[in-house]
Amino acid sequence: MLRATLTLLAGGALAQALPLLLGPLLTRLYTPDEFGAFHLFAAVATNLGVVACGRYEFALPLARDAGEAAALWRLALRLAAGLGVLAGLGGIGWALQAGAGWALWLGPAVAVGGLLSLATMWATRHERFRALALARVLQYGGAALAQALAGVLHGGVAGLVIAPVLAQALAALTLLAVSPRPGREATAPGLGEVARRHRDFPLLNTPHAFLGALQDTVSLALIAAALGPAAAGFWGLSLRYLKAPASLVGGAVSQALYPRLTADGAGPNPAGRDAVRRIMALLGAAALALAAALGLAGPWLFATLFGPGWREAGELARVLAPYIGAHFVAAPLAVVTMAWQAQGWALRLALWGQGAFVGALALGLHLGGLQGAGLAVSLAMLLYFGFYFWRLATWPVGETPR
Repeated sequence: MLRATLTLLAGGALAQALPLLLGPLLTRLYTPDEFGAFHLFAAVATNLGVVACGRYEFALPLARDAGEAAALWRLALRLAAGLGVLAGLGGIGWALQAGAGWALWLGPAVAVGGLLSLATMWATRHERFRALALARVLQYGGAALAQALAGVLHGGVAGLVIAPVLAQALAALTLLAVSPRPGREATAPGLGEVARRHRDFPLLNTPHAFLGALQDTVSLALIAAALGPAAAGFWGLSLRYLKAPASLVGGAVSQALYPRLTADGAGPNPAGRDAVRRIMALLGAAALALAAALGLAGPWLFATLFGPGWREAGELARVLAPYIGAHFVAAPLAVVTMAWQAQGWALRLALWGQGAFVGALALGLHLGGLQGAGLAVSLAMLLYFGFYFWRLATWPVGETPR
């Protein structure tokens, strides 16, 4: 697990380094209003993309044989294609209503996002960790490079939107090129049978993932409605860069942890619970350092790196520091409840957390504007994540609440 994690971390570090290094250039090529529109589009596309495959792709590591895995692949691919078509129709309506041609990319963005998620879990099943690391570089680094090029060419919001779609497509094709092709095994179950066998993923994990992504969409919509698109740009940019360490570490750790938790069968066991405890302790120490750095130097860092016009985003980063620290620890732990077959419990808890997040955001906006929203979210999420960490750390072996 350590070797796999280090391989994925190395790729993730490079993948996140390019956007971070190019960030100061991007904030000088695009305005806060343009970033606000892009982050709203990205939130909607992500909201749909994370459920494009019905979350069946996350059942791939649990598949008992190659036939079952191949059936899951075909089922997930058909669902992603169908939702991509529906999203494309929605994008046409969005473009006509808002006069925004870039909204026409909603369908491709959703379909490609679903394909990349499927290719990622297929590669994870086959332990293609080097390819997964390379794909992360292509996805995040390639998107930043393409956005920078589009900005130089005055691409506007369209440039911000199209670049990540193309980068994700390249990453997905790379993973598919190095992974075994799904075969048509004689013993493969039918699509209906495999859908029923893993029905917890669409019934429980899909609403969990959808509502989690919807939280970002609603947040940006609330901020834009209350304070304007520039404030949404500050919020979107802040969270994009503040969550980058969590994306880097969380993606690497979860991709290595998930196969280990499922290796001894479904459900919690002493070794798996101990591994979760160790990961939480290690990430917790790093999270404290990250939160302290943001609290002390957030405004200075943002103004220095992104330009004086983005200092308000740094002030927002300061009050969001406790939330960012807790999120850093929580990012890789979503796979734990999937491996322990406790997705019903995770969904119920997530609903409380998402309600608390949006409620705190709305209250904070009303009482103290953008800074008040950030502070209220941090306080609410510290309570939520504190309970979540305690529950995972004390999970009784053999208990699988639904």
